[in-house]
Amino acid sequence: MRIRSLRVSLAVAATAVAATTATTGVAAADIDLGNSGSGSGSSSGEMVITLVRHTESAGNASGLIDTKVPGPDLTARGRTQADNVALQLADKDYDCAFASNMVRTEQTAAPTVAKHGLNLNIQPGFREIEAGQYEGTPEAEAMSGYLQAPIKWLSGDLTARIPGSIDGKEFDGRVDQALVEVQRRSCAKPVIFSHAATIMFWSMLNADNADPNKLGTDPIRNGGRVVLKGSPKKGWTIVEWVGRPDIG
Repeated sequence: MRIRSLRVSLAVAATAVAATTATTGVAAADIDLGNSGSGSGSSSGEMVITLVRHTESAGNASGLIDTKVPGPDLTARGRTQADNVALQLADKDYDCAFASNMVRTEQTAAPTVAKHGLNLNIQPGFREIEAGQYEGTPEAEAMSGYLQAPIKWLSGDLTARIPGSIDGKEFDGRVDQALVEVQRRSCAKPVIFSHAATIMFWSMLNADNADPNKLGTDPIRNGGRVVLKGSPKKGWTIVEWVGRPDIG
């Protein structure tokens, strides 16, 4: 576990919350082991991982925080967006595909997986950060509730716990372990469908070049992605951050 302590101002954090919890098409509502992999990479070498946020779900349209498994389906717009994500990623040479154990990531992944001829592996470690007692509360109130603890994680306080849910150590540890499992499948270039909060907070905690300002200036919208190079043992570097994908 390689954790970087990042100082994040309340202004930046508030902007990030507003952008990630909006219910418009460009911003999502949640911040925001099955088949064997088909990869050809080393089980201990360097990887290039692509973390993709799911497209618009019914939860995004509701205006309420929804982090329960399996969660809601994609909207009709979200399904169209998923097709467009597959087109954007068509030229990538992924060797494995993973999704969290939530319906919206599995549905988002389907067109990309089909286009690349891959099996979709379900990995619960990539699921959304559980909202605990804030489940079902308005997303507009996330800054004063759901996201208070995750913001503290970025300042180095990994003991901060979302009431009724997990703390920073537990969150970071489960994503790290999920990536170890991906590597054990000899996946060198996996595409992983996950959730905005999971993608952004894990990347910010672990990448050696993380820019905390992006939480406010370029948060990950529906269908956005972060690409990192490295390994669970050596650590990670962000090589691409696409917060505003043109997917309709």
